[in-house]
Amino acid sequence: MSRVQLALRVSDLEGSVAFYSTLFGVEPAKRRPGYANFAVPNPPLKLVLIEGEAGQPTVMDHLGVEVFSTDDVDAAAKRLADEGLITLAENDTECCYALQDKVWVRGPGDEPWEVYTVKADADTLVKATGGECRCGEPSGQQPATAGTATTCC
Repeated sequence: MSRVQLALRVSDLEGSVAFYSTLFGVEPAKRRPGYANFAVPNPPLKLVLIEGEAGQPTVMDHLGVEVFSTDDVDAAAKRLADEGLITLAENDTECCYALQDKVWVRGPGDEPWEVYTVKADADTLVKATGGECRCGEPSGQQPATAGTATTCC
């Protein structure tokens, strides 16, 4: 089943894990330093918590749709590009402690959306080349047409 993803940047990771465990009645599916994700069965949701700066309010980091396979990602990329949206494809990228294939688009409020599939676990939150970045922020790479990138950012 595909499911919607909500990634939040939180200042109190442990408190947020406790709250969302209670709210959705499930424990995190994955825990790593500064990171937790929940595979919520009902409603179908992938909730990702990324540790942010202490004392800051929780903010939306990015949104997504988790799909079954790279073929599903490719089909979404084609459909979105055919509809005139600017896409940014990333294959074999390490993001959120997972090896993923994905395509990014931006909503009308500049909110980052990814359609992605998880291929394997990885050892890092974000694999960046040439500087610090965050998932959903393509390091200034805003292609004028459909494009391809090779890092999470």
